[in-house]
Amino acid sequence: MPSTPSVLFVCVHNAGRSQMAQAFLTHLAGDAIEVRSAGTAPADTLNPAAVAAMAELGIDITDRSPEILTPDTVETSTVVITMGCGDTCPYFPGVDYRDWQLDDPAGKSVEAVRPIRDEIRKRIEDLIAELAPVESP
Repeated sequence: MPSTPSVLFVCVHNAGRSQMAQAFLTHLAGDAIEVRSAGTAPADTLNPAAVAAMAELGIDITDRSPEILTPDTVETSTVVITMGCGDTCPYFPGVDYRDWQLDDPAGKSVEAVRPIRDEIRKRIEDLIAELAPVESP
């Protein structure tokens, strides 16, 4: 594993789940983990409920925009976490793939997005403990 692991979050529109995951991992891990997100069919804009749900926790994702998934982005990642993109995600040998089954926040209210956001945060905390554990003195 490289000295700095690289995590790629992938969902269909790269407008909700993967954006929240990227923001949490960046916010909580800092430079310890390289983080990216992309979508197989990116939306034009971020999901407003996801933006609002993250803002409630003091995390601003308004400067982000949905990105297209490229084979190079997958191939150069240590871990690829998919969130509902199914068979449309490219596969490369040697890349650690994980599928997180999470509700799609598309079209949902902020109230409905909060539990999705909170589950993503819990999974991110577990991922950080695995990929960038804090070393004891």
